[in-house]
Amino acid sequence: MNLKGAEIARYLARPDPTRPGLLIWGQEAMRVALKRQEAMAALVGPGAEEEMRLARIAGAELRRDPAQLLDAVKAVGFFPGQRAVLVEDATDGLAEIVGTALEEWEPGDAVIVVQAGALTKASALRKLFEGHRAAMAAPIYDEPPGEAEIERWLSDAGLREVPRDAMRELTLLSRALDPGDFRQTVEKIGLYKHGDPAPLTPAEIAALAPMTVEGEVDALIDVVAEGRTREFGVLMRRIEAQGTAPVTLCIAALRHFRALHAAAADPGGAQAGLARLRPPVFGPRRDRMARQAQDWGMRALEDAIHALLETDLTLRSSSRAPAMAVMERALIRLAMQPRGGR
Repeated sequence: MNLKGAEIARYLARPDPTRPGLLIWGQEAMRVALKRQEAMAALVGPGAEEEMRLARIAGAELRRDPAQLLDAVKAVGFFPGQRAVLVEDATDGLAEIVGTALEEWEPGDAVIVVQAGALTKASALRKLFEGHRAAMAAPIYDEPPGEAEIERWLSDAGLREVPRDAMRELTLLSRALDPGDFRQTVEKIGLYKHGDPAPLTPAEIAALAPMTVEGEVDALIDVVAEGRTREFGVLMRRIEAQGTAPVTLCIAALRHFRALHAAAADPGGAQAGLARLRPPVFGPRRDRMARQAQDWGMRALEDAIHALLETDLTLRSSSRAPAMAVMERALIRLAMQPRGGR
C-alpha cells in the first residue's frame, strides 16, 4: 500500500506494528535517514538495540546471506516489547528475499523496515510494497517539513505552545536549512527554552539558527547598510575565504537595496512596503530593514542601486581589475556613504 501526502508524516510518526513491513525510500539520503529514525523510534521505542529488539542488516550483507532476514523476523526476543528488523541501503536485487519474508510473516514477528534510496516506478521493491495487501510504502520527497511536522518536532523538544510569528520564522528557516541542520536547530531551541515559560520569539530563533554562507552574506550587507565599517573587514575576509563569488555578493546587495528602495517608496510606510514584497519579510528582519530604509531615504538608495549596477557591469565586463577588490571597494563606499534620511 502506498502512502500519499500528509499520510506519510502521520504514519511514520506512529507506524502500525500489526503490519508486516514498511518501505522508506527517497532521493535525498538525509531526509530518508531522518524519517527512518523517526519511524524506528516510534515503532520500537528507546533501548531497542540494547534489549535486542532491533536487528540491523546491511543490504550487501543480506545479498550474501539471504536466510538471515527471515531468521531475524522469526527470532524470539529475550525482552518484552515490539521487535523490528531494519534492512539498510536496500536495492531492487533484494525484492525477492524481502518478498519471501513478508509472505512468511505472522502476527508477533518482527516488523520489516526497508530503507532505500531513489527508486523508479519500475522498481521491484516499490512494486512489492505498494502492491502488498498489508505492507506500507512511504516515499520521502525533497521538500521542507510542513507546519504539522514542525509542531510535532517542537513538542518532542519540549515546546508545547509556539506563537504564530515564531512558527512562521521556523517555517521559513526549514526552507533555508538542510533537514538535518533544521532538526538539530529545533532540538537546540528546545534545550535553550528548557524551564523557560516565556513564549518562543523570532529573535531567539534568529540567535539560535546556524549561520549559513547565505546568512553571512546577509550579515555583511546589513553591516554595509547600517554603516558599521569596523565590522566590515572581518566579515569580508570570512566570506572571501569561503569562496563566495563577487557577482554573488553584488546580486545579493542589489536585491537588498532594491527591497529597501521599494520599502522607502511605499505610501503606507517602510513596514507595509516590506510586507508587500514577494516573498514578504517578517519579524525582526522586517523591523531591521524598515529602519535601514528610513535611515537611507529614497534619493540615497537610488544612488546606492546605481553604484551597484555599475559594479555589476564591471564584474561582468572584460576588465582586468581583481573582481573581489572591485566588489569590496563598492561595498566600503556604500558603508561610508551619507544617508539621505539623516
